Amino acid sequence: MSLVHCAGSAEPYPHWLFTAASGDQLRVVPERGGLVTSWVADGRERLYFDADRFADPVKSVRGGIPVLFPICGNLPGDSLRLPQGEFPMVQHGFARDLPWQLERLEGGEGIRLRLTDSPASRAHYPFAFELTLDYALEPGALAITAGVEHGGTAGGAPAADAMPFALGLHPYFALSSLEAAELEGLPEQCFNHLTMAEAATAEQLLQLRQGVDLLAAPSGPVRLWDRASAEGVELQLSAPLDLAVVWTDPPRPMLCLEPWTAPRGALASGERQLNLQPGERMQLQCRYALLPHCPLG
Repeated sequence: MSLVHCAGSAEPYPHWLFTAASGDQLRVVPERGGLVTSWVADGRERLYFDADRFADPVKSVRGGIPVLFPICGNLPGDSLRLPQGEFPMVQHGFARDLPWQLERLEGGEGIRLRLTDSPASRAHYPFAFELTLDYALEPGALAITAGVEHGGTAGGAPAADAMPFALGLHPYFALSSLEAAELEGLPEQCFNHLTMAEAATAEQLLQLRQGVDLLAAPSGPVRLWDRASAEGVELQLSAPLDLAVVWTDPPRPMLCLEPWTAPRGALASGERQLNLQPGERMQLQCRYALLPHCPLG
């Protein structure tokens, strides 16, 4: 196992590279939102990543595994309303825009990323908090464990109330093409984020090449198959991180299969909103497992 900093001119961009005993690898750029930019498993890159767009800090990232915290999606007026006041909150929150700390994962093959409150975060979210993300490389799988802790007051704020939050991940999976993509395990009905209305999942999946953005509540794992490569990946969900979002951005040859705890607007509507009292900590988990043999049909 090794964790090395790669910043030479031959590298596509400065990053840290973790290599497991199996040879599987994770590439991460902690100062750019704790972004995992590469997952090499069984000798193949599994993630899509637009390095040219990443090189322009003004543009949003397209690729890797962005982190969504303390909201998933957006809020009305891009504003978070709390008993402490009203705070600006951009789509998907601030975690993907702030620098994180990086360390090796104790007792396992992987890395731990850590984000704590700062003056930059308190301008949007008046809580002392700690968010950790453990990425563990298992044989044929990437296991992810998030820890969220409410540390109490922050920056001289009044006595701390419960800390509301939602958490999501936004992994981009590389595909041979959008035409080759096939999904299994989603329920018959979903919520279409493009129209903000209920929709038939089967009809939405026929639109992958045109672009979809849907939220579903599966009862089990969700599988993404690449028919051209005959391989796939399975998202294994655990409550409360048990909603699945599917997003495509044509013509990019990728599909985002995302675990979320709550729908868009949860910190305004209260739907599936998670709350921590001062001193409390919550653990959330999901896992991506490789599926090496695409079924016939």
